Amino acid sequence: MKISDFPKSIIDENVDYTVSEITNVIKKYGPRESGSEACYAAQKHIKKELDSFCDETRFESYKMSPKAFLHFTKIVSAAIILAVVVCSVLVFTSVMTMFVAQCIVGGVVLIGLFITLMEFLLYKPFMDPLYKKVEGHNLLAVRKPRGEVKRRIIISGHIDSAYEWRHIYYSKKVNLMGPLMGITIGSAFISLVLAVITIIANFVNMGAFGEFMTSYSFIFHIITALAMVTLYLFVDFKTVSPGANDNLTGTYAAVTALRMLDMAGIDFENTEVCAMITDGEEAGLRGCKQWAKDHYDEYVKSGVETAVLCVDTLTDREFLNVYQRDMTGTVSNSKEFSQLVMDSAVEAGHNDLKFSSVFFGSSDAAAFSQAGITATCLAAMDPAPADYYHNRRDSYDRLVPESIKTGYEIILSTIFNFDEKGLEKK
Repeated sequence: MKISDFPKSIIDENVDYTVSEITNVIKKYGPRESGSEACYAAQKHIKKELDSFCDETRFESYKMSPKAFLHFTKIVSAAIILAVVVCSVLVFTSVMTMFVAQCIVGGVVLIGLFITLMEFLLYKPFMDPLYKKVEGHNLLAVRKPRGEVKRRIIISGHIDSAYEWRHIYYSKKVNLMGPLMGITIGSAFISLVLAVITIIANFVNMGAFGEFMTSYSFIFHIITALAMVTLYLFVDFKTVSPGANDNLTGTYAAVTALRMLDMAGIDFENTEVCAMITDGEEAGLRGCKQWAKDHYDEYVKSGVETAVLCVDTLTDREFLNVYQRDMTGTVSNSKEFSQLVMDSAVEAGHNDLKFSSVFFGSSDAAAFSQAGITATCLAAMDPAPADYYHNRRDSYDRLVPESIKTGYEIILSTIFNFDEKGLEKK
């Protein structure tokens, strides 16, 4: 089947259904912190819907630490501020030498940058052992084919919503997040370099330059400590976004993909179509990482060609793209599957999409790709980022039905093309 043959009325009805359901979920369950009862309750609500048009639905549980992923912002910033303040006082009172102070501050900054690299850039569960664990849940729904399963396509969206990022919420029309984060990270790097130079200057004669660094470089550490105040205030762990766009739009893209096939009476001969509703994306992709680990053999070694399309925010139509690179550009999603999604978008009448990169942050697709499972991401969000991103403005009044509709057309087209020809391996 081609997307041009699919009833437009069914797509329109499901866009309306999505807006209504997202509104209902937010009003009934509220913000959904990763691993929370609200998150699980919303998933159970969705499972009841899926039960009516799927052959199988099931939960799989796992353990995660919701705050571990971003709480490093407070630990790192507090440690650097404390190191600079204490060392400044001890040097001023002649209790500590400048050499020792530079070693301490440089060491703390180095550790802080390493934690930031592991958690925020590479999404490693580096800090998780230090935090309380809760139970998270992933929900899978399956529409089986009439015959033997030879192909499997999974449409995935995460249901958890993010802790509020103050930089974005209080920026309003002026984006302060980029400059503030740039100053914070940049000053930390400069402090590390200055500390190393000053330490070397204690052993190597650098002349006037070495004397200058020894006498005045610590002043920059004080500037770095001041910059760390913004990092400490970056995440508001007491406020959780409603998550209407990020990512109930992705959640319902998965739900309605199966719902629309059911409404149109479409059953494939050999292609299994699944909806996956994950938890823990906002906690560092923890849900998808666990699912990929548990189902690697099934998705890679079983002989069933499997591809996962992660949908994350269908809002800003002008930024609707296929994300071939992910996790701040460090992970490559499947080129073949990304091309199939792009070709399907053109076939659906949307030829303005581009291949793009998640240059700051990550999507669940990266977790699958890292595990060796074929995956890519479809998303439509202003990378500036959008003013509703990770804050309380992301509610149902900010939904964009036309963007949701475009996303649904591309997803259906992708499912039809995957069923017809699978992936062309290169």
